[in-house]
Amino acid sequence: MDSINKKFISEIIAEKHDLTKKESAEILDLVFDTITDALIKGERVDITGFGRFEVKTRASRTGINPQTKEAIEINATKVPGFKASKSLKDKVR
Repeated sequence: MDSINKKFISEIIAEKHDLTKKESAEILDLVFDTITDALIKGERVDITGFGRFEVKTRASRTGINPQTKEAIEINATKVPGFKASKSLKDKVR
């Protein structure tokens, strides 16, 4: 398998913890919603042994409209970011 999706993770949780797929999907949604809500509030989410989610700010910059070749100003924006923990990096290596 090249990639794992939310459904697959939910099925693993259901199997390992004797839950229905619906129950495990609800738990997984709760985890993702909690992380999302924290990021919306500008909070950082640290998950020991996994990594850190945080909101990063991209500065405003000048870009080029590909159709007209005109310079345009791109406003600053906030984007979610993730930094893997040292233990996760070590396991992947």
